[in-house]
Amino acid sequence: MRLYAHAGRDGSPRIGALVDGALITGGQLAHQERTPTLRTWQSPCCLIAGDDSWKSDMEGLVARAIRRGAQRRDPAARLPLPAVAHPGKVVCVGLNYGDHVREGGRSLPTRPMLFAKFDNAVIAAGEAIVRPPGTRALDLEVELGVVIGRRARRVEEAVAMDHVAGYVVVNDVSARDWQGNPQALPEGEKGDGQWLRAKGSDTFLPLGPVLATTDEIDPSAGLTLRSWRIPGSGPDAGTAILMQDGNTADLLFPVPALVSFISRQITLEPGDVIATGTPAGVGVFRDPPVFLEPGDRVRCEIEGIGAVENPIVDWTDDPRMDD
Repeated sequence: MRLYAHAGRDGSPRIGALVDGALITGGQLAHQERTPTLRTWQSPCCLIAGDDSWKSDMEGLVARAIRRGAQRRDPAARLPLPAVAHPGKVVCVGLNYGDHVREGGRSLPTRPMLFAKFDNAVIAAGEAIVRPPGTRALDLEVELGVVIGRRARRVEEAVAMDHVAGYVVVNDVSARDWQGNPQALPEGEKGDGQWLRAKGSDTFLPLGPVLATTDEIDPSAGLTLRSWRIPGSGPDAGTAILMQDGNTADLLFPVPALVSFISRQITLEPGDVIATGTPAGVGVFRDPPVFLEPGDRVRCEIEGIGAVENPIVDWTDDPRMDD
């Protein structure tokens, strides 16, 4: 099952379902529900936070909608929203693809390297990634996001997947100069010494509208991850330039291992997201480095889930600025 977070005709958040690429809207599903419950399910997380019956409940609604011939819509005609709009925690994993470790000239890690983002960074497809003042080295990172569906505290790897609701596409936007990458810094300058500002600034976590449940896709079988930069100016303006082309089969620490490792010290709650790392091809390690500029667009896509695409704007054009 693939859930689709979108805005209803009145602008309020809704959950729909994708069936053969077409959308059965949240309004259509709610129309057949005899109780008002579904109308309070404004994101997949509202479902997940309920109880373990959420998946079968939604599958039943979708099946009944199909049987009664509910009209299917074009998802592109609806405003997409983040599949997880307000995660309680976003636990990110660095250096989790061997090719990415090697392109940066580092040694393979012996255990997962963790850092965090917060929901201030979450934006929907189509919303602007804002380049904040003081950085000139924005970069993209396509990543598989793991959405927790059941509380996980000190879980064993063998049962870790029992605690996963599904997967989303995320873009781990990074300010490489603040992060401290030498390739992004003028001679003599240093980064922050830690990654909070470089990774956690506002708008630095575009998150796709689709949540694919664990019975739909299997990262261990190998899912293709790709990202593109679409320049807004210059000779390649408007042309999608492939940046990353990786596969989840190359994860150094796969999803069950990550859930188990993180939950040993950090209790994971329903709706939390784990960003599992990025493959090779990021801009900072190219020769010369390639960074995102205002006017560009960036697209991140994962096989079997979908994509998230966003424009880049300078902070002076931040659409969120107060009047």
